Amino acid sequence: MTATPSSPTAGPAADTAAPTADTAGPGDRLVRVGAIVFIVGAVATLVTVAPLFLGTDPFPTIAYALSMLMGVGFVIAGAGLLRSIAAQRRQARSAPADPLV
Repeated sequence: MTATPSSPTAGPAADTAAPTADTAGPGDRLVRVGAIVFIVGAVATLVTVAPLFLGTDPFPTIAYALSMLMGVGFVIAGAGLLRSIAAQRRQARSAPADPLV
C-alpha cells in the first residue's frame, strides 16, 4: 500500500484556521444591518431624484428624510467595522507570543 498525502489542514495550523462564514464575529451583524440601511437610503435617494428628471411633482419631505438613511447606514457599518477591529486587536494581544516566529 502507498501512503496517502496528508491534508493541508493537518498539523498545528489547523487549530488556528480563519473563521468560516457560519461564525459571526463581533460587529458582523452591525455591518450587515448598516449595508441594508444604506441600500434602503440609496433607493430612496433615487426615488426622490427621479421627479427632477421626469418633470413631475416632487415627493413629500418624508421621502427626502428617507434619503438620509444612506449616511446612517454608512455610520452603522463603520461602527461594526470598528467593533470587529477592536475585538481582533484584543484577541491578538491576549494570544501568547509564538517563539518560532
